Amino acid sequence: MKDNAAAGRKDVAPDRRNPAPDRQNTAPDRQARAIRLGRRSIAALLLVSAVGVMAFGWPLLASSASGLAHSQDAPWLFAALLPLLLAVVVAAIADAGLDAKAIAMLGVLAAAGAALRPLGAGTAGIEPMFFLMVLSGRVLGPGFGFVLGSVSMFASALLTGGVGPWMPFQMLAMGWVSMGAGLLPGPDRLRGVREVLMLAGYGAVASLLYGTVMNLQGWPYIGALASGVSFVPGDPLSENLARFVAYCLATSLGWDVPRAVVTVTATLALGPTVLKALRRATRRAAFDAPVTFGEAEACGEPVACGEPPGRPARAPAERRRAV
Repeated sequence: MKDNAAAGRKDVAPDRRNPAPDRQNTAPDRQARAIRLGRRSIAALLLVSAVGVMAFGWPLLASSASGLAHSQDAPWLFAALLPLLLAVVVAAIADAGLDAKAIAMLGVLAAAGAALRPLGAGTAGIEPMFFLMVLSGRVLGPGFGFVLGSVSMFASALLTGGVGPWMPFQMLAMGWVSMGAGLLPGPDRLRGVREVLMLAGYGAVASLLYGTVMNLQGWPYIGALASGVSFVPGDPLSENLARFVAYCLATSLGWDVPRAVVTVTATLALGPTVLKALRRATRRAAFDAPVTFGEAEACGEPVACGEPPGRPARAPAERRRAV
């Protein structure tokens, strides 16, 4: 009877080596980040974003009395300046902690995005790469998302032959799209249907805004044309803004809306699977794991160099006898 009671007490004794199941379930699921942005990286991102706003919106921001509003070289000036700034930002972010594992993941995702873009580019605005950029930015963070969006657009331009003065603007706009996904709320807690719905809504808005800002890039080039939707240097802001809205409705709305529809559809259909795969890859990559150098230990005993794990280190005299 005593043995049975002791055995019963042993069976119900708590296992101190493993935490309680309820504690495991309530532990926060902290999402890993491929790149941790430092002060220099954040400052570089803010700088290139500010210059990008000027590069896209100078026709609406420049006053009628400024020389910039009447200059035909302004689009080319910004097209030459943006690649240099993007290179500085990518270098600053890479210097902040872009290790070999992050570079490998960046290469895989950028290649996938570059391969997805030609599947629908130029056909009614069907661009399936947008949903991948949004999901990747969500999982891997804003810093990685900005680099991924810029590099993917650069690689796809080389793949499709779409290299021109518009390419730096496309790289910056796609970097903003992916970076914005990484800045969405609840990266550690929000999961399931609510997260997918949030990403689908963001993807729709980002797809429409991408087309709008890219219209700002190309709109000044048709300023010399006699059209009611063209940019007129020196005209008041209200008149140029009305022309720009008419230009968007007449030229790009048929591409922007299908792009948003494709992004929402792909996010709702493939989002849970892709998010799970990306998070599994980040866990296995262990971006947040600290790298330490020291004497390894196994079973509480130090392990010497060349010794198999689990066997204590032998003294020098014992090693000489073994040899």
